[in-house]
Amino acid sequence: MQFGASASSRWIKGLSYLLLIAGLWVMVLPFVWMVSSSFKTLEQVNEFPIRWIPAQLHFENYIEVFRIIPMARFMVNTVFVSVLVTVVTLMVCALAAYAFARLEFKGRDTLFFCYLATMMVPGQVTIIPTFIMMKYFGWIDTYYALTIPLFFSAFGVFMMRQFFMTIPKELEEAAIIDGCSRVRTFWSIVLPLAKPAFVTLGIFTFLNEWNSFLWPLIVINKVDLQTLQVGLRTFQGEFGTQWHLLMAGTVIAELPILALYILAQKYIIAGIATSGIKG
Repeated sequence: MQFGASASSRWIKGLSYLLLIAGLWVMVLPFVWMVSSSFKTLEQVNEFPIRWIPAQLHFENYIEVFRIIPMARFMVNTVFVSVLVTVVTLMVCALAAYAFARLEFKGRDTLFFCYLATMMVPGQVTIIPTFIMMKYFGWIDTYYALTIPLFFSAFGVFMMRQFFMTIPKELEEAAIIDGCSRVRTFWSIVLPLAKPAFVTLGIFTFLNEWNSFLWPLIVINKVDLQTLQVGLRTFQGEFGTQWHLLMAGTVIAELPILALYILAQKYIIAGIATSGIKG
């Protein structure tokens, strides 16, 4: 009986590994095709069947990307917008989440519920009203439109609040007894303990802004203010797409994100694993 159960367990485990490997290939193949295409000519990209490793690697595609579009300027714009939005969002979300997690005030839970309810509203619904506001303020074609509407995140507040709820109140009470103010307790006790959730939210926010396309496309018309994702649209014309150059530009755009994820993956795992323990 025990032998049969053990054999069945091995079969299930082996099947699970096969499914995971199949899923891995489904996810990895588009990236492999992207990197492969970035070293090909346009004719080679359109070849069928696909030749994954071209006979000759065309490194000049990467140089051509910088020659055709102001790639460096696009990267500077993207870094500036992504970093600014991430920093301000972290500050706003941390303060709001701490208030919802620790401060007692009338209507706190109702306000928190209403704030969370905004997560159920699709972003496409709010694009037009937000655009009208930006136009009314005169912020079209400015960094203000690219950053200020993105400073607030209901998901970020929820995530940070859930993490703050896991921190023992006794630590804060001990700090207050020792003479720390509420602000000093927040900065010196709570935030250092919330480092995993803080870093995780920062990475999620940075990735979201780095890959943002629709909103920058709507509010920015000047080439000097365009971000990477909008700038790469240059390679898509009315009569065709320069796939080899588009893939080369995409590889350049994705390298910083890949490096960031590799360096911070342990914080992502820790933040996700602990931010939903206590409601």
